[in-house]
Amino acid sequence: MSRRPKLGKPLCQTTGRRKAAVARVRFRPGQGTITVNRRPIEEYFTSATHRMVVTEPLRLSQAEEGYDIDATIDGGGVSGQAGALRLGIARALIELDPGQRAGLKKAGLLTRDAREKESKKYGLKKARKAPQYSKR
Repeated sequence: MSRRPKLGKPLCQTTGRRKAAVARVRFRPGQGTITVNRRPIEEYFTSATHRMVVTEPLRLSQAEEGYDIDATIDGGGVSGQAGALRLGIARALIELDPGQRAGLKKAGLLTRDAREKESKKYGLKKARKAPQYSKR
């Protein structure tokens, strides 16, 4: 049994999805610490670009310092996980303060990116890639 510090009840809990990634986001009052799968965000998202994508809703709503964010992400790749976390954070901010909705919506942070991987078709190598044509 692992020993973890007991965390208080979250202010709100939301879900964000992108591609095959699912992010469950919990907001608690705090100093602005972001934890992803029990690791600091700098350790989980090593790319500065992905960290910038994740913190974009917080910067727009000037709520970078007020809340501690605890996220659990599974599925997909790094880029999809960053996008899923961004949507989850944006949804949580609206749940906490509905007045933020207009600014976040205008920035396009509340839209779920519905693009998914196209399924493979029989007789083809991938969704659209056909086997090499041979005349003889």
